[in-house]
Amino acid sequence: MSDTTSKLQQIRHYLGVGALAALVIGIAPTAMARDGLSILNAKCKSCHLPDDKTPLTADKKLVRISDQRKTPEGWLANIGRMQVMWGVKITDQDRRDLVKYLADKQGLAPSETEGFRYAMERRLNTTSENFEPLFAEMCARCHSGARFALQRKPAEEWSRLVHFHLGRFPSLEYQMMGRDRDWFGIALKEVVPALAKAYPLESQAWSDWQKQRPAANTLAGEWSFSGHLPGKGDVAGVMTVKNTENDQFKVEVKGQYADGGAFNGEGSAVLYNGYEWRGNIKMGNDTLRQVFAAVNGEMRGRMFDKTHDERGLDFAAAQKGAAPRLLAVQPGYIKAGQEAEVSIIGSGLTGAPSFGNGVQVVAVVAQTPERLTVRVKAAADAADGLRAVSVGSISGGSLAVFKNVAEVKVVPAFSVARIGGNGGATPKMEGRFDAEGWGQGADGKPFRIGVFPAKWSVEPFNDQAKEDQDLKFAGVMDAASGIFTPGDAGPNPARKMSTNNTGNLKVVANVNAAGQALKGEAQLIVTVQRWNNPPLP
Repeated sequence: MSDTTSKLQQIRHYLGVGALAALVIGIAPTAMARDGLSILNAKCKSCHLPDDKTPLTADKKLVRISDQRKTPEGWLANIGRMQVMWGVKITDQDRRDLVKYLADKQGLAPSETEGFRYAMERRLNTTSENFEPLFAEMCARCHSGARFALQRKPAEEWSRLVHFHLGRFPSLEYQMMGRDRDWFGIALKEVVPALAKAYPLESQAWSDWQKQRPAANTLAGEWSFSGHLPGKGDVAGVMTVKNTENDQFKVEVKGQYADGGAFNGEGSAVLYNGYEWRGNIKMGNDTLRQVFAAVNGEMRGRMFDKTHDERGLDFAAAQKGAAPRLLAVQPGYIKAGQEAEVSIIGSGLTGAPSFGNGVQVVAVVAQTPERLTVRVKAAADAADGLRAVSVGSISGGSLAVFKNVAEVKVVPAFSVARIGGNGGATPKMEGRFDAEGWGQGADGKPFRIGVFPAKWSVEPFNDQAKEDQDLKFAGVMDAASGIFTPGDAGPNPARKMSTNNTGNLKVVANVNAAGQALKGEAQLIVTVQRWNNPPLP
């Protein structure tokens, strides 16, 4: 293997799972870091020439680069592509500083990322929805909708992107949903104007955000947080944030799962563009990435394992000293006629708790400004449905009251796991599932009750899966946790035609919901390794 090939493989690996959060590691102090503009001029200016239309200044616009706005992950992908395709030489530290500079100067406003953060948060089982058919057919059939929706460009740049696609992938017009139409003509005449209108370079949201973007030091302090990890359960605690310099932080997390397990760790984080929080937290032998949006005294997003991004938990945090907030109710349900202990997670929790009609507070077990634990009782005749929860004048979250569980849904309903290991460099990618109970409200509408314990198993999804013995080869489901571990990578001589250990399985959750025996099902595709793993899928 040549040195060049080896280097390109290292770059591709570097730009893989959780790549942007990895930039947090080893960031140099301000005095040692190079100025982002200097790096831009030194590394990019030889190809991206200054725009003759703008005055000659130190930050003179550079062709192609200056007419784009992207997320930190988007800029990281750009730099990686320049390394892989054009052999750009850049140190890890300079790459970090350049991403920081570009994401701060040419980023997206918080409102411009809404609905598309799943890609940054590595929620790879998400289905891109609510796109007009033109975008779905011409763009989102090859990559996530977030890939293009998290960019802002004028029409000229969107047009250049079309030309880039066809230049790099000349068979594009002959692929499915390409050869039956004038793909190139439609892309230029219809898609480009639509993209320029939907995702323009200039916007009021971006203009407003640049004026009101807060300083990084406003995030320093303590944050009360709540979360949920499929296969493990609810978690809550306090995250302490200390601002160091250059939008960097030291982070300490102290929390506990509902089953008593510890959720403790420490690490570092960087803030991009005033709100894009990226961190690395060491927890025991694992490192968890943090991808959050920090806006108006709240952080919301996802934490996930740096090697296994499928192992991730939803995360919400409220800053102490900011406006009081109610983040979550754990657990979030109670059966009519029964008593239960529930905790309200938030910040500034003072005053008396209320759980709505038919739910009585029997006793306050413990109370701090971040966590209020109470014992509640639901009346036997309490109506099925969600109750708004409040503490004093603060409201938020809900408590589900139910007499019967109408249905169990396995979440996600469709999932992908990937074989791996067996001496290869790519690890197995698990499947992780929750069993959600759903009820029917007094208004006849379904409502989510919450996650119930289940006994998990897998079955062949169809006759072909049964004939191929997918159940025997594709992997193993843990009956208690709902975590599926796929089989080893590589050909398997024990299978027909020595094929690999892929499969098509049905995931089954058997639930005892307060005396009711119910079953939920989902589909799990066990497939090959994910070789193409960019910062934004």
